[in-house]
Amino acid sequence: MEKRARVLIDCEDAKGLVYQISKVFYDRSLNIDNNREFVDKEYKRFFMRTVVSGHFDVEELHDELASVVPDDARIRVLEPSEKKIILLATKESHALGDILVRHADGELDATIECVIANHDTLETLVKRFDIPFFYISAEGLSREEHESKVMACIDQFTFDYMVLAKYMRILTPAFVEAYEKKIVNIHHSFLPAFIGANPYKQAYERGVKIIGATAHFVTNDLDEGPIIAQDVIPVNHRFEWKDMQKAGRDVEKIVLSRALALVLHDRVFVNGNKTVIF
Repeated sequence: MEKRARVLIDCEDAKGLVYQISKVFYDRSLNIDNNREFVDKEYKRFFMRTVVSGHFDVEELHDELASVVPDDARIRVLEPSEKKIILLATKESHALGDILVRHADGELDATIECVIANHDTLETLVKRFDIPFFYISAEGLSREEHESKVMACIDQFTFDYMVLAKYMRILTPAFVEAYEKKIVNIHHSFLPAFIGANPYKQAYERGVKIIGATAHFVTNDLDEGPIIAQDVIPVNHRFEWKDMQKAGRDVEKIVLSRALALVLHDRVFVNGNKTVIF
């Protein structure tokens, strides 16, 4: 039976890589439906994403590709399938609600395993979509104690990515390392210029002319992980801070949905503290 796969390769750059990789596909009579490649010349790193179709065994194809690329190569041969995600939230509903609606409409191309929140504010919203909701209060607990409870809940599920849908808690290094390169976050683009409470009011008082949002992978450098997607919109003197907040939340929803589409369709390579997007 004919099938499709996304072949993702990143490795040290070398002459003839595109030829050698394509020859593996040709020798197996596989059709290349889509192909993109990029070389980071500064670090001499090669990236390639190819969609192939035909008759093949995933493990055999992986091993053949490994035989023609440098030893440090990271190779993934992935048959397209719905990813599984877990959502973390606090009180703000815009990012979470947008994901829930896209999931209900079949646009997300992923299964939401559960929503975990440190407040019960969003429980009614989540249950309208028949998604499991877990309320784990942080009151009276250290960050480590609270995260231990959250991780115990998370580890009941098999998942591909975790999405911080305005989860307003700083994660400990232990938590980040446990789910390395699996946590996607969304925040307003004012960071680090407007840190702390009510960044939109701070932006209004400073008279900014653009507002925006950034989606990124979470690392132990607060809000400085590899960027997946960004966008901005113009604002002017007619905007009060609440107008900026409303517009900013709309941008956050759009940017997060773009980032999830890229990640869920295996279009993102992490390249140090940057990303290569195909």
